[in-house]
Amino acid sequence: MSALARRYGSLFGMVAIILFFWIALPETFMTARNWINITQQLSMLTVVAVTMTVVMVMGDFDLSVGAMASLSGVVAAVLFTQDWPIPAALGAALSVGLLGGLFNGVLVSLIGILPFVATLATLTIFSGAAFLASGGKTIFGRDIPQAFSDFARGGLPIGSLADKPLLLPSLTILAALVTLAILIILEHTTYGRRLYAIGGNSEAARLAGVRTRALRLSAFAFTGLGAALAGLMYASRVASANPVQGDGLMLTAIAAVFLGMTITRDGQPHVLATVAGVITLGVMDNGLTQLQVDSYVRQVLVGAIILAAVSFSAFGRRALRGR
Repeated sequence: MSALARRYGSLFGMVAIILFFWIALPETFMTARNWINITQQLSMLTVVAVTMTVVMVMGDFDLSVGAMASLSGVVAAVLFTQDWPIPAALGAALSVGLLGGLFNGVLVSLIGILPFVATLATLTIFSGAAFLASGGKTIFGRDIPQAFSDFARGGLPIGSLADKPLLLPSLTILAALVTLAILIILEHTTYGRRLYAIGGNSEAARLAGVRTRALRLSAFAFTGLGAALAGLMYASRVASANPVQGDGLMLTAIAAVFLGMTITRDGQPHVLATVAGVITLGVMDNGLTQLQVDSYVRQVLVGAIILAAVSFSAFGRRALRGR
């Protein structure tokens, strides 16, 4: 196995997947409208995955992000039904995400509960809270302000196609801004370098003067806030909110981060690598959907490709160490 293949094999795999669907779907897959649709569909997952990266650079993870996304959407919708102004309702929903993330951080960094156990428990708490707040029902229709749902339908004009305007969706732009912000924080600030130091060796970082508990607490706050924002984006897109709408985000976000880790040489989470993982998963889902592959079969194929990518990367790194 060549050094190039070991380092970039997963990236080549992503390109190969795109080429496969381009050949299989020559009339629809590589069109501008389809790719804009892909970016819009992936905007919520992107926000959750890149903010999850903040936690995962330390070797932790958050299982509660999907439930928090559902809860934030429900909170905003319930407040809309009580005639709260849009900014106040959105602020309250984001505050719920921030507080939920801080709660996870307290459990993990201050009390010392393992992240898997702590966030599995809060997943149940947040999910139950979403059902309680919504009464187990979907909130939609006239209860959702038109201006809130219009945000997801808007965008930046970038041209026209077949005499129809071509828009870069607002949700795509928002996801890109969040990604850029997290990229700068992790890669170009002292804060980000300290998070990576904790992931490399937490005890050594502590002995070097890094405030590991405070940083871990803040990282979980980032992830909770990102999950809440993704929940609001989803509610805006479908003009409704229900207590299970974010259920699929957690596993997919973790898969995207791990898939991105197979691209990096050091095997650590990185924001741009995570975005590559998100794109890979989104392209596979879009292409398989267009090929009318059954949803259960799609799940099997996506899982198999992730497993193959991780295995390939692990084999490559073992080969490098053995040289």
